Amino acid sequence: MRRLYSTFSGGWPGIGLILMRLVVGFALVRSALLGSQTVPTTILSVLLVAAAILLIIGLYTPIAGTSVAVIESCRLITTSADRLVYLLVGTLGAAMAMLGPGLWSVDACLFGWKRIEPTPRKR
Repeated sequence: MRRLYSTFSGGWPGIGLILMRLVVGFALVRSALLGSQTVPTTILSVLLVAAAILLIIGLYTPIAGTSVAVIESCRLITTSADRLVYLLVGTLGAAMAMLGPGLWSVDACLFGWKRIEPTPRKR
């Protein structure tokens, strides 16, 4: 699982990553709730909301970011409305898939670097 993450950035880069995760996640939830409600778009909306929730909490970020990028790319090709929004959100999803979740995420708690303290030997 460690190969999916480059680093768990802290400081200002970590704040930037959490801001990206929050903005993209809430934008996806909003677009899914306000979209048209046919059967194919409802299925895509459910998948996008699931990916958005994973991005917001920072769980399985590379997988969620890749799925957002793929779904938004498909929507970009097949839909004529809001093409710029689909391009922007898809690009940000791909960027998050490549950069990782940052230090303040569930992924960092589960898969981050651990410090193992050796126990002192008894003599």
